[in-house]
Amino acid sequence: MPVRFSYILATSLLAASLQLASGDLIAQKVKSASFSYLPEKSDDRYNQRVPSKTLILPGGGFVILAHKAAGEYTIERYDADLKRLWSAAVPLTSDQAVDGFARSAEQAVVVVYQKEGSVQTLSAHTISLANGQKSGSKKLIETGSRDRRPGVSFSSDGTKLVAWRYLTREAQIKAISATVFDEKLQKLKDRTYDFHDQGGFFSTTVHVGNDGTQYVTLVGDEMKKLTVRRYHNDSPDIKVMSVSVGGTFGGKVVNVFDSRFALQPDNTLYAAAICNERESGLYHSLKVIKFDFSGESEMKFAPEVKFAPEYLALVNKASGATAKRLEDVYLTDLFLTEEKQLVVLAEKKFEEGGDDSPGHTRELHVFGYNEFLTPSWQRIVAKDQVAPAAEGFSSIGYRAAMFGSELQLVTWEKIKGKSDLYLRRLNGQNGAVQEPKSLGLNVAADQNPSYVKDFTGWLDAKTIVGVSRPSKKSSALMLNKIVVK
Repeated sequence: MPVRFSYILATSLLAASLQLASGDLIAQKVKSASFSYLPEKSDDRYNQRVPSKTLILPGGGFVILAHKAAGEYTIERYDADLKRLWSAAVPLTSDQAVDGFARSAEQAVVVVYQKEGSVQTLSAHTISLANGQKSGSKKLIETGSRDRRPGVSFSSDGTKLVAWRYLTREAQIKAISATVFDEKLQKLKDRTYDFHDQGGFFSTTVHVGNDGTQYVTLVGDEMKKLTVRRYHNDSPDIKVMSVSVGGTFGGKVVNVFDSRFALQPDNTLYAAAICNERESGLYHSLKVIKFDFSGESEMKFAPEVKFAPEYLALVNKASGATAKRLEDVYLTDLFLTEEKQLVVLAEKKFEEGGDDSPGHTRELHVFGYNEFLTPSWQRIVAKDQVAPAAEGFSSIGYRAAMFGSELQLVTWEKIKGKSDLYLRRLNGQNGAVQEPKSLGLNVAADQNPSYVKDFTGWLDAKTIVGVSRPSKKSSALMLNKIVVK
């Protein structure tokens, strides 16, 4: 049954009444260190293969992947006081690019893509977190130069990874050939995922759990159905769960416009889908599903949230826009609170014109579900970000982390003439959100600012690290530690 918008609006207004004042937050920069970084040139301005280049370590401190010079990346480990403990260089040729960066409790892994001659390859290096010692290159997967680009995915704890290549016929995916590795890059399993039953157009990707189990997600049946297939390494049995989220409603064909899947450490998997009307393109609803493969294997299908005219009115009121229809909104994240309440985030992303136009990201659409997957609140978080055309969307958007029931959002924005990193805190139980609070870095609004978002991370709920250029007049970057109270 659809959720009535009056209920959503009422709970949203309740959340607004609980909104905290920006004065409740005090941010203080407690430490800075010099930092060097050379802007990267990507062949895809819209999708970053390594969106986060700062990885927090459970024992304290963090590791950074930084482009230091043409043809060289560097892995650096810092302690919690920004002291650099070691540095390991990863040289690259002009035919290579970094396609993956992850860490376990013992090491970091860098995946390198190469296209040379008639082949494409994915290879990897491991780097010891104890001393920075780097392993030699280990080939993960190889495919033809005319094939689709191969892919790689990591488990949430960094102890497993899966690399794959697409097997196609006349540009249509027919299967995926994959290999699962442990954190030492030792092969655990070769697998083939067959899609001959899928017929026409569909999209797919591969997720891997901390135990090495693979979950292949598909959007198929003419983009109307979400499917998850589970593959164990020690069994030939394949478990499949599938649910239709599109169809014909009121004489209009509705299908999946955008989707996002999030595999949890306990191997439950959440999926969210924005559905629209195929002919008009009008946004229809948000649908959320939980796939639980434990025990008897069950699916939980949340009541849909419809994008009724009242929803657009709320968006326009929160953002100050006068849009005639909802558009350019894409799913970006799924988070779970410690009480297993789900928070779904979507963001408005668009360009003003052609390929040389600036990129824009605006309001966040945030949806809260209780532990039973019932929609309980909805919020529009207004923001307005612009990036140079060469940056695409890589320098804008947001960085987020969940602590208990609190979702923290960091953005690089210019608010009331001040260019800075801004923090918002959102209550995952009721949707209450604070006004943005400046972190006091005075970030220069220069032409290659993707480092601002790429290197932002949380040491804990009250400590943020990030990179900034304090002044346009200075070419020096600073690595900062900020404590928020």
